[in-house]
Amino acid sequence: MPSKRNAAGDTVQKSTLYGVALVALAVGFFGGVMFSVYRTGTPVPQSAPALQPPAADQSRQLDALVKETAQNPKNVSAWTDLGNLYFDTNQFEKAIWAYKKSLELKPDNPNVWTDMGVMYRRNGQPADAVKSFDEAIRIDPKHEVSRFNKGIVLLHDLDKPLEGVRAWEELLKINPFAEAPGGKSVDELVTIYKRNMQQDK
Repeated sequence: MPSKRNAAGDTVQKSTLYGVALVALAVGFFGGVMFSVYRTGTPVPQSAPALQPPAADQSRQLDALVKETAQNPKNVSAWTDLGNLYFDTNQFEKAIWAYKKSLELKPDNPNVWTDMGVMYRRNGQPADAVKSFDEAIRIDPKHEVSRFNKGIVLLHDLDKPLEGVRAWEELLKINPFAEAPGGKSVDELVTIYKRNMQQDK
C-alpha cells in the first residue's frame, strides 16, 4: 500500500499527501495555465485519475480483504487497508464505505478521516470532505495534511477563498516551513492568493 509516515509515526495514504492531484494544481497555478480549471469549483479536477479496473494483484488483495472483513468485522486494520485499496483503485464510494467501517471501530484516527475526505472530494462531495478534514484536525490539531487539503477544497470547490487561506495560515502556525506538492511553500501560496483577492476587489 503506498503510504508515508507522518511526524507522529502513523501512516497516511501517499495519494492524500498530494491533496487530490495537487501536483497539477501547483504547477498549473504558478504556470498560469490550469488555475481557471480549479477555480470553477469542479468537485473532481480534470486531472483526477479515471476509474480503472484493479490490477490483478490488487484484485487478489481486494478479494482477501473483503473476505477478511466479512469473517472478522471488528478488524480495524483490515477495514482501513480495504479503504486504502479502494482509494488506490479510484473506487470512491467503496473507499468511503470501508473508511466509515474502520472509523466506527476506531474513530480517533486522523489519517483515515483525511483519506476519507479526499474520497469525498473526488466523489463530488466537497462539504463532506471539509467535515472529514475538520474531524481529523479536531483529533490531531497538528495534522498538516488535513489542514492543507481543507484549504484546497475551500478555495477551489466551495469558492470560499478567505476560509481557504485561513486554513493554510493555521497550517503555517503549526509548521512555518510547510510546502505544497512541487516544493512551493504554503507561505508563498498564501501571499499569492491574498494578492489575487485584493486585485479581484
